[in-house]
Order: sequence, then structure tokens, then C-alpha cells
Amino acid sequence: IVYPDVWNVLLELEKVSLINHLFSFNMRPLTDEETRIFFEKLTKYVGENIKHLVDRPDGSYCFRLHRDRVFYVSEKIMKCACNIPRDRLVSLGTCVGKFSKTLKFKMSITALDLIAPYIKYKVWVKPGSEQSYLYGNHVLKSGLGRITENTPQYQGVIVYSMNDIPLGFGVTSKSTQDCRRADPMAIIAFHQADVGEYIRSESTLL
Repeated sequence: IVYPDVWNVLLELEKVSLINHLFSFNMRPLTDEETRIFFEKLTKYVGENIKHLVDRPDGSYCFRLHRDRVFYVSEKIMKCACNIPRDRLVSLGTCVGKFSKTLKFKMSITALDLIAPYIKYKVWVKPGSEQSYLYGNHVLKSGLGRITENTPQYQGVIVYSMNDIPLGFGVTSKSTQDCRRADPMAIIAFHQADVGEYIRSESTLL
């Protein structure tokens, strides 16, 4: 026998469980803390050019969180996506990266084409080192073809082939000046993401 009061409590618990389930799939704006963490990471790569992502002449764009991933999407597409059940919505716009459970944000390779035009600092790898980088390895001095002048240490950079094809992005371990004196096996840029992930990590990108 289930008494009326107990039954009401069970119904309320069921409602809360359903709401939590729906919220876990809900597409929503970023919180203040999420926005701060996300913009700090993005600014590390594009610097003040971040304004070009927010204020665009071709329409209104915004950042939205869906299943722990941050998407860059036009408001027109976002409004259309509101007609799709949240548990069936896989992706919309461009996935910039993902938040961990501890609110650490990691940029995704899917953001490469989005940020590449706005990044000031760049690294070029020699043809013989492209494959190594595309397997997830760091850029070594021996594989460095070129680096933007006056690149500071721990700066977000795009990694290019010598033919100016963007291969991925990373963070410099040394400044331009330090690179000139570095050992051939010294790490010049820490690997963050590369286009090889479209094959290696196809099932987990989205």
C-alpha cells in the first residue's frame, strides 16, 4: 500500500528526475563563469581579434552550450534548432571545444577553420615532420620550418605546413628568440589538436 503523501513525494521526485534529464541535454547560453573560462582560452589564440567573432557584418552569432560542448552558431540556425528535441540534437554550427566536469575547457580541432584567420602567431613545420605532428606529437626544433617573429612563450599558435595549409594548433614552449638557441630535440610547440583527429578520434569529436 502506498499512502497518498508518499505517492505525492514519489511524483515530485519523478518530476525532478525528468527535469534533470531534460536539462542535461538542454542547449543554453554559457554561465558567467563558463564565459570567463571560455573567453580566456579563446583569447590565448586570437587575442583582441575575438571581437570579429562576436561582432560580424553578415549576421548575429552567439556561443551556446550543448552536452558540455560550446558551439559557435548563427542566431538564425539556433532558432531553427529549437524545433529539434534536445536528446536528438547532435551538433549545430561549429563546435569550438568541450568543458570537463571540473570546468576545464579544451579547444577542439573542429574550431581550426574558425580561429585560423584571426590568429597572429604561427608555426610552420617541415614536410618531413608533418606526419609526426598529425599523429599527435609536439613540434620539435628539428621539424620547425618557420615561426612568426616576436612570438612569446606559452602563446597559442596555428601550426601550418610549409604550403600554408593549417594542420592544427598548439602552445609555444619557447619564444622566437629562444628557438634560435634551442637543441634540435627541444619542444618548440606543445601539441593541442591536429586534423589527424578526424580519423583517429572520429567517434568522439561530437
